[in-house]
Amino acid sequence: MTRVADNRIFYDALWSASYVVPPQRFNTWPLLSRLAASAAARLEIGPGLHPRLPLAGTVFIDVSRTALAGLHPHGALTMLGEITSLPFPDDAFDLVCAFDIVEHVENDAQVFRELRRVTRDNGTIVFSVPLHQTLWTAFDDLVGHVRRYDPADLTTLLAEHSFEVVRSAGFGMGPRHRLLRDFAVWGLTRHRIKAMRWYNTFFLPLALRLQRRLDWAPGFADASRMSDVLLVCEATERAAPIPERYVSRAITNATVGPE
Repeated sequence: MTRVADNRIFYDALWSASYVVPPQRFNTWPLLSRLAASAAARLEIGPGLHPRLPLAGTVFIDVSRTALAGLHPHGALTMLGEITSLPFPDDAFDLVCAFDIVEHVENDAQVFRELRRVTRDNGTIVFSVPLHQTLWTAFDDLVGHVRRYDPADLTTLLAEHSFEVVRSAGFGMGPRHRLLRDFAVWGLTRHRIKAMRWYNTFFLPLALRLQRRLDWAPGFADASRMSDVLLVCEATERAAPIPERYVSRAITNATVGPE
């Protein structure tokens, strides 16, 4: 079974027991609502049922049909697909978001090629990833992570794909305390249905209530004490044209509802 298939099974189970959390509930809303207001074309990749961009007028792509079906009644434009092969033409979007997605993919260079391909020059990409391989736990295995990033390596990777970090902040809603992480792993491994119920009725509302305001810093902030980072990047002029083989079907193929 492929990693994509593994992720689809895990997140279909998660979202089938969950509900849509409006983007206004997240601490990313003050930033993203401003960016969205001036972005004519917007894309969010892998939102699940926790979209961060405004639902109306935004294209959402996910590997989970369950998640897309949940977004449909709220007027979202949805497409089934993967981040390594986005079904959109070059330079299709002014604003692209991918929260907690990149670390799930083996070929992250292909991820950033695709993100840059569909983002217009001077457009904005906002994404989050976990940091520091030394912080790896069983929770990373459970949720399907491939890696945790070294900040210097990530900065180099972004520059190689014509992205410039404009600002950054510490980020993350996952369990930080070791005992909570161990409890999450135990519950989702041995009592998945009950664990999903606990997550939706107690842990998620509590996490939303306890969210801290994002503490932004210019560029890539000192990440020595961060477990996860949220990055706002500008798509700079490409060093060379993107091969025609990456061109795919148009944004207009997005539907109001899951495919």
